[in-house]
Amino acid sequence: MQNPASRPPVGAVLALGVLAASFSSIFIRLAQSEASSLVISAYRLALATLLLSPILLFRYRGEVRSLARNDSRLSLVAGLFLALHLGTWITSLEYTSVASSVVLVQTTPLMVAALSPLLLGEPISRYLMIGLLIAALGSLIVGISDACGAEGCLQLDELFRGTAVRGDLLALAGAAAGAGYVIVGRRVRRSVSLVPYIGIAYGAAALVLLIASLFEGAPLFGFTPTTYLWLLMLAVFPQLVAHTSYNWALGYVAAAVVSLVLLVEPVASGVLALLILDETPTTLRLVGGVLILIGVGLGTLQAKSALSES
Repeated sequence: MQNPASRPPVGAVLALGVLAASFSSIFIRLAQSEASSLVISAYRLALATLLLSPILLFRYRGEVRSLARNDSRLSLVAGLFLALHLGTWITSLEYTSVASSVVLVQTTPLMVAALSPLLLGEPISRYLMIGLLIAALGSLIVGISDACGAEGCLQLDELFRGTAVRGDLLALAGAAAGAGYVIVGRRVRRSVSLVPYIGIAYGAAALVLLIASLFEGAPLFGFTPTTYLWLLMLAVFPQLVAHTSYNWALGYVAAAVVSLVLLVEPVASGVLALLILDETPTTLRLVGGVLILIGVGLGTLQAKSALSES
C-alpha cells in the first residue's frame, strides 16, 4: 500500500483547475468586445503553447524525441479534439441560447462514462454512475434557470426553431469532442509525462484554431492592449492552470471521474459572478449547484478508493 503522505493531491489540484477555469467566461466576455470567439480560442491555445515552449524545448526535448510513434499520434489527436471542442462549443453560442449550449455541452461526462469501459477498460462504479446522474440533473436545472429571465422561461419548441438546431448540434459536437479529448488524454497520460503531452496537444489545437480563424476571415491583430491582456489571462488561467490540472489528474484517476469534476465549473463561476459582478443566483441555480456538488462528491468516492488502494 502506498504511504498516505506520498499520495498525489488529486482533489486539491482538480479544485485549483476548476477555480482557474471559472474565470474563463469573464475573460471571454471582456475579450469579445474586439475579437471573435474563434480568434479568442486560437489566441488562448497559441499563447499557452508559446509559454510552454521554453520548458518543453530545454527540459523535455529528449523525452519528446523518444516518444513512441503511437503516443505522438494520440497526443496530436487529443489536440484535434480540444480544438473541435472549443471551436464548436463557442460557435454554438452564435446560434442557440447560452442555456441550451451549456446544458448540451455538459453531457461530456455521460459520454465519457459510456465510452470508458469500452475504450479504456475502466468500469464505472455504482457511486460514480449515481454521481454522474445527480450532477447531470443539477446541470439541467442550472440550464433551465439560465433560460428563465424577466420575460419568462424559454419554450421547449424554441430549441428546434430556426438556427437554434444548428447551435444545439454544435454544442453536442463540442460535448463529443470534449469526451474524446478526455479519453485520449487518459490513454496517453498512462505512459507519457505531463509536459510533453500538453505541449503537443495544445500546439496542435492552436494550429487548427489559427487555420480556422483564417478561413473565418476575422482579424487576428489590431486589438487594444487591454484585449491582449484578457487573451493572455485566458491562456494562463483557463488553459495552462485549469486544463493542465485536468491533464495531470488523468495520470492518476479514471477519465470519468475527471470529467465529472468539470461540472463544478458552473457552480464556481456563479460564486465568482456573485463576488465580482454582483450577480445574485436564482433559487433554481442554487438547487442545481447543490445537486452538482452532491453528485461530484458521490462520484469521486471511486477516486478516493482507488488512491487509497494504490
